[in-house]
Parts: sequence; C-alpha cells; structure tokens
Amino acid sequence: MGILVGKNTRLVVQGITGREGSSHAEQMLEYGTNIVAGVTPGRGGQKFKDTVPVYDTVAEAVEKGGANTSIIFVPPPFAGDAMVEAAAAGIELVICITEGVPVIDTVRAVRYINALGGKTRLIGPNCPGVMTPGESRVGIMPSSIFREGNVGVVSRSGTLTYEVVDLITKAGMGVSTCTGVGGDPVIGTTFVDVLELLAEDPKTEKVLLIGEIGGTDEETAAAYIQAKFKKPIFGFISGRSAPPGKRMGHAGAIISGGKGTPEAKIAAFQAAGVTVSDTLAEMVERAKALG
Repeated sequence: MGILVGKNTRLVVQGITGREGSSHAEQMLEYGTNIVAGVTPGRGGQKFKDTVPVYDTVAEAVEKGGANTSIIFVPPPFAGDAMVEAAAAGIELVICITEGVPVIDTVRAVRYINALGGKTRLIGPNCPGVMTPGESRVGIMPSSIFREGNVGVVSRSGTLTYEVVDLITKAGMGVSTCTGVGGDPVIGTTFVDVLELLAEDPKTEKVLLIGEIGGTDEETAAAYIQAKFKKPIFGFISGRSAPPGKRMGHAGAIISGGKGTPEAKIAAFQAAGVTVSDTLAEMVERAKALG
C-alpha cells in the first residue's frame, strides 16, 4: 500500500451531482475506488449511478456511509465552507480539487482544520488529488498512464504531474503514490508533509519532486531533506523563464519581492543533495539510472 489513500479509503464526493463531480466520480468508480456516498444539499435520497447514496450533508455520509475521506468538486464560492464541513464531520482526509477558491476562504478553512489538532488533513485546493496505483484514485489524474511501482511523486503542478508519470511508465518504472499538493498561495498539505509520509513508506524507494517558482515551500522542503530525508530524491523547478512580478499559471507561481526565484530553489535543492534536472525527461532518466 502507499500513503494517504488506498484500500481502506471510504470516499464521499462533495458535489457529486455537478458536471465535474459526476464525471470524475464515475471514473473513480470504474478504477475501483470505494465511493460510499455523495453529497449535494437538496439532493438527499437520490442515488448516483443507481449505487452510491446521495446525502444532504457530509455528517450524514459519515454517519450512514462510514466515509473517512472526502473529495471536493463544489464551485469556488462554496469550496471553503465545504472543506470546513468535511472536517467538522470528522473526515480524516479532505482533498479539494476546486480551482479559484478565494484565498481568504482557504485561510479560514486551514485555520479551522489546524485547530482540530491533526484530526483532519487537507490537500489542496486547486490540486489533481492523490493516486495510489492498483488501490485507489481520489482525484482527476488519468488512470491509464499509471502502473504500480516504487517511485513516489509529489508536485505543485497537475499537468506536469501527468507528464512525469507518463514518462515514468514509459521508462519501465511505476509509482507508489502520486500526490498533487496544489498551486495556490495557501494550501493544506505541503511538500514536507508528503515527504515525511514517503520517508516512512516501505513501498517508496525514490522520490520525484516537481516544484515551481513562487513561495518558499521548495526551500523549506530542501531544509527538511538535508536534515532528515534519506531516500534518493530528484527535483525539477518549473517556470524558470518567468519574469519577476508576472504570474505564470498557478496563483502561487509568482516571483515577488525577490523571493521565490528558480535560482534560489535550485540552489537550496542542490545544497540539500537533491539531484536537480533541467527537464522532466532528464529527471526520469536519472531516477531510472539509479536502479
């Protein structure tokens, strides 16, 4: 088994009757993910695909369906409340896919979840979710590009995550668990949080980390790696050509006040012993060469 999601995951899909929620819920069901409930206020009593009960609240999904993990597809203005509702209902792992959540709403949700003292972990928002191949898909990552293996992947970018996983598979390797932490300025789970889990995961023998410009999460991760992380780790920083002050893609990918530059992140990784590559293909080749 991998980290975060697996055969013990009992998933509730918040927003299961919406366009995105229903589409990805159907794909997760096809993959074999154990979806025990859906939630859409006002739709309680219905069934999704004639099998998954829909409730009005997450609390009902926990009480009647035994849900322990939530994935959120609700529109941005309601996503902050959805995160809080899931945590308040006792959900252990909340994964928010929604893009464009107001930062102040995320701040309030993170503050609320942190105050619970570790009872709930938040991943995202604005993330592709978590995938443990062969066990559970909780997110929007394309299942067809994954195969089981010993490479842990953690990334701020959804698109680059898909690209590197595809390269890993084509190189004859496989993934233990792939985690997209999200590209917003404020997120729940950080690089360090995921690395701590991968460090203890016996299935993970090497790690690929995809960072990007903006913020200081990569520098913080580098300090942790240098001090405590013992497994081989390969890094890549995207957005190297972005000019200061211009946001590239993600809301959190912006160099401002001289902080968040690719040069600083690459230097921090190299000082920590991370093998940094110029391209994703090069990163995968180096990981494969390790054996």
